[in-house]
Amino acid sequence: MTTMTKVLLVEDDANLCYIIKGGLEDMIGGYEVETASDGQEGIRKWKSWKPEVIVSDIEMPVMDGYEMVRRIRESDACIPILFTSGRVSPKDVVKGYEIGVNNYVKKPFLPEELDAHIKALLRLTHAREPERADTFFRIGKSYVFDAERSVLHQEGHPDRELTVRESGLLRILCEGQGHVVRREVILSRLWDTEDDYFASRSLDVFVSRLRKMLSGDPDVRLKTVKGVGLVLEAGWTHAGTEP
Repeated sequence: MTTMTKVLLVEDDANLCYIIKGGLEDMIGGYEVETASDGQEGIRKWKSWKPEVIVSDIEMPVMDGYEMVRRIRESDACIPILFTSGRVSPKDVVKGYEIGVNNYVKKPFLPEELDAHIKALLRLTHAREPERADTFFRIGKSYVFDAERSVLHQEGHPDRELTVRESGLLRILCEGQGHVVRREVILSRLWDTEDDYFASRSLDVFVSRLRKMLSGDPDVRLKTVKGVGLVLEAGWTHAGTEP
C-alpha cells in the first residue's frame, strides 16, 4: 500500500481551500491534506500533525504567511514550504525566499501544477545519495560541510542547519571544487528550470545567504562570474566520510 504524502494547506478562503484540498486528494497516488485558516492555526497543525509539505497563502488574518514561515524556520529548516499567491512582485518574492520559502505558485493554478511543484520539492528534499562517499567537504580553514545532514560546521561556533536549497547549492559548488558552475546547471538541478525569472532571483538570494554564512574565513570566496555562473574558491580539502 502506497503511503500518501501529508500536506498542510494554510488558506483563509474557505471555497478555494475546499477546491485545492479536493484537487490534491483526487490525484493518483493521492495526498492526505490537513487545513488551517491562518498562520497561527498553521503553526499548531504543523507541530501536532507533522506534515511533509506546507502549502500556504500569504495574506491571511491573525497571522500572515510570512510570519508563520519565519516562526517555523526557527526550528525546522528542512520542511518544504510553498507560497500560493497572486503576489509576484520581485520585492515580495525575495522577501519570501529570504525567510525560508522554497517556491512560489502563482494564483490561479491547476491542481496538476501544484502537484508538480510538490513532487519536485520532495525529490530535492529526499535526494540524499547515501551511496556516495563525498558527503563531507572541508571549505577553507574554518568550515566543514556535512552534505548528508545538511549541516555547516564552523570552528568555535554552533553547527548551522541549512535549508534544502542552501544545502543543495553548497553541495553543487563544493563538487565543482573551484571550477565555475553555470547558472543553468544550478537552476536545472535545484529548480527544474534553466530560464525562469523567479527561480533566478531565488538563486541570487541563496547565493547572498551562503556568502554571509562563509564570511568567517577570509580565504573563502563565493564569486559570481558575470554571464556565466558561480565559483567557490577556498583552500580545498575533500574530507571524505567524516570531518
